[in-house]
Amino acid sequence: MATWKSNMFLDSSSYLLEQLSFFHDHALLILTMITCTVAYIMINLIFNKFNHRFLLEGHTIETIWTIMPAITLIFIALPSLKLIYLIDEIRNPLITLKTIGHQWYWTYEYSDFKNIEFDSYMTPSNELKNFNFRLLEVDNRTVLPYLSPIRVITSSTDVIHSWTIPSSGIKVDASPGRLNQMSFTLNRTGMFYGQCSEICGANHSFMPISIESISPNFFLKWIEKN
Repeated sequence: MATWKSNMFLDSSSYLLEQLSFFHDHALLILTMITCTVAYIMINLIFNKFNHRFLLEGHTIETIWTIMPAITLIFIALPSLKLIYLIDEIRNPLITLKTIGHQWYWTYEYSDFKNIEFDSYMTPSNELKNFNFRLLEVDNRTVLPYLSPIRVITSSTDVIHSWTIPSSGIKVDASPGRLNQMSFTLNRTGMFYGQCSEICGANHSFMPISIESISPNFFLKWIEKN
């Protein structure tokens, strides 16, 4: 329940997820219009009492129901292609975060700074405080500044994992022997949670991700302390 509530009822924490939400609403509106139109036509066909014994062909209507779906697909495909390119685009990242998946925990490396590397394990239930989320809290949170382009590079030491933050629209596979990357920008401060989205073994559901988004000034102070 905690996972479902934290992932489904949070506002967008990145500009990427805002664009994904806009595309979802755009596609849903088109699907609603198609469903209503088809339902209206089917109801008319069922309840009308008119017939035409000699109706064998209708070039006009056939042309219409061939062209209209093609135009509809174009209105869906163009925003979708734009989003695909936005997701893959890496534009002058200020910070690079390297994420390495293990069975079953994460290792984080801040490649732009020296000697900042730590493991992140799930906090056991008997050590949780009243304000912590069960199965989502970790012993070492990932601290990132907001309003700063961030590049995430993922890899794995054993099997395929997936570094996922639903409220930010982030999902990157961590594959052994391969580096995958993704760019995003957090648009506000706060705590954002996620989990491994790849079935990677017995403790697959116990690989939480906890991101703490803070201001750039506080982030620099955190860097100095570490």
